[in-house]
Amino acid sequence: MDFFGSQEAARRRTSLLVVYFFFAVAAMILTLYVAAVGTLTFANSRTSDPSVGVSWWQPQMLLLVAGGTIAIITMGSLYKTAQLRSGGAGVAEQLGGRRLQGNSRDPLERRLLNVVEEMALAAGTTVPPVYLLDNEPGINAFAAGFTPGDAVIGVNRGTVEHLSRDELQGVIAHEFSHILNGDMRLNLRLMGLLHGILLIAIIGYYIVRGSGFRSSNRREKSGGQIIVLGLAMIVIGYVGLFFARLIKAAVSRQREYLADASAVQFTRNPDGIGGALKKIGALSAGSRMESAEAEIASHMFFGSCRQSLFQALSTHPPLVKRIQCIDPSFDGDFSSAVKKTSSKPSKKTKDDPQAALEGLTRSLGGLATAGMGESRIPVDPVIVMAAVGEPTMQHVDYIQGLLDRLPDALRDALRDPFSCRAVVAGLLLDSNAEIRANQLQIVQAKLGDLSHQETNRLAPLIETQGPATRLPLVEIAGNTLRNLSPSQYQDFRETVLELMKADAKIDLFEFALQRVLIRHLDEHFHGHKPQRATYLSIGGVKQEVSNLISALSHLGHADEAGAKSAFEQASAAFAVEKVLVMRPRGECSLKQVGEALDKLAQGSVGVKKRVLHAATIAVMADGVVTTAEGELLRAIADSLDCPMPPLLGASVA
Repeated sequence: MDFFGSQEAARRRTSLLVVYFFFAVAAMILTLYVAAVGTLTFANSRTSDPSVGVSWWQPQMLLLVAGGTIAIITMGSLYKTAQLRSGGAGVAEQLGGRRLQGNSRDPLERRLLNVVEEMALAAGTTVPPVYLLDNEPGINAFAAGFTPGDAVIGVNRGTVEHLSRDELQGVIAHEFSHILNGDMRLNLRLMGLLHGILLIAIIGYYIVRGSGFRSSNRREKSGGQIIVLGLAMIVIGYVGLFFARLIKAAVSRQREYLADASAVQFTRNPDGIGGALKKIGALSAGSRMESAEAEIASHMFFGSCRQSLFQALSTHPPLVKRIQCIDPSFDGDFSSAVKKTSSKPSKKTKDDPQAALEGLTRSLGGLATAGMGESRIPVDPVIVMAAVGEPTMQHVDYIQGLLDRLPDALRDALRDPFSCRAVVAGLLLDSNAEIRANQLQIVQAKLGDLSHQETNRLAPLIETQGPATRLPLVEIAGNTLRNLSPSQYQDFRETVLELMKADAKIDLFEFALQRVLIRHLDEHFHGHKPQRATYLSIGGVKQEVSNLISALSHLGHADEAGAKSAFEQASAAFAVEKVLVMRPRGECSLKQVGEALDKLAQGSVGVKKRVLHAATIAVMADGVVTTAEGELLRAIADSLDCPMPPLLGASVA
């Protein structure tokens, strides 16, 4: 699977969606026009002079119908799109989802949160909020959002009750495929557009209902005509529903096969997702959704939420066929799938503290130690770029081992919004005693005595974890801190910025924290606006690219010769355009890097790929990367919406 290729394919599918939508609207206009003229013909047949016919070609009527239909569809689509601007959280709440808190003690909820957390950190994304659909007994799940940074995961109650941990992991891996491959944004656009089509039927329903109360003889004739028109609009609305389902099927069905394959590639465990699909077939509830809102979101789910009489209208491939793609030996017999079903998590799972270091020692060996304990890691830019949006089970094992090593007190603090602020403050404390004392005074003044005490309590625990743990802690904190009130977040934000300025300089980790944590929280609390691809070629951002690559070349090399060599190697990514101009060291700063990234985030997928490739080469030109440089590189990738998994070294394929 190719992350950048999948992103580009998603963009092309968006164009295809527009074409489908155009034909659907045209068909509805034509049908509604025929219904309108037919209504006039029916009315004329009941006049005193029925010999007077009605022409079937009426340009003014066609323009009126076309204008009205387009206006209704546009208003309906704009209304729904505006509703969806809140991103995935809005979708989850419409479907009846309840956001799970990080400090939940329910064992099934805890297992779900742990699986999502592991998958997110392994993929290099911020940990998404998780919503549990308590009133849904079927096995289903979905991912929704505009970008990996604002995604949410929704899971049915039946999913956590009926699936084992491996099966749950397979389902979550499937949903992360949709997050990483650009499917979510397309799905939200599809929801907005199709709501406008379905609005025709809703209006027809209210016309018929309102006309039914007419009782005077004088209004009977006109009332009858309006009822006929209303019924026609309902029928046309169902024509719209037909096209809506056809469009969703055309856009989403193939993506489900790809997401299944990605889940197998991610987890290296076909029995996980395969077992989940088999249990859907075995259980009476299957993957059915009870929510009335599920119809418009049916293309987003892991399994088909509605039965369709015609396979061409199904949003998902046949269940048996999906399973056979994963397990060719499957014969279609679901009877044995429920034998191992249990509503309680197994005692021997990654959620059991007694299983602390299993993931670390099982498959990584010395590589995990190198990744967590040493300050310099051997890397290969080609391998690092190939891993963007393509995490493997080795990344999951690495993260499981890292999380298992965290003290319970630190894990508990990361799940609580109040204590989580102290974790972030502890990560920013300086090693210099005088600066550190000043920083603690800032915490006390801005967040209060209790936060000051909590920071002092947690700081020693944080320091024992080593530098490789810092960025995962930040990524976990991002999800928990979304539970702050706007005023609490503002105080926290000001505190973080003051802590960074306490030593009169911004280091690489502080810059990474600002890009990975504060930037995403700003988008959450101040409203996230999806970035459009404004720059389709390097030419429009050549100054920003030059600033970025120059700064990275200087940051990684104290000597000018080394910096020049790194810059020249990175420039090879733009050899045809020859757009890069190396800036002097005195003109390069992390502030310029941040400003460049803000503009480069508006680039096309192709632009982002080449920029990230060049940045990776610049950072890794000497063949090794420090932990701080790795954090910076991953922060750059995150800023470009290109999730980069943890850097495990050159031997990770």
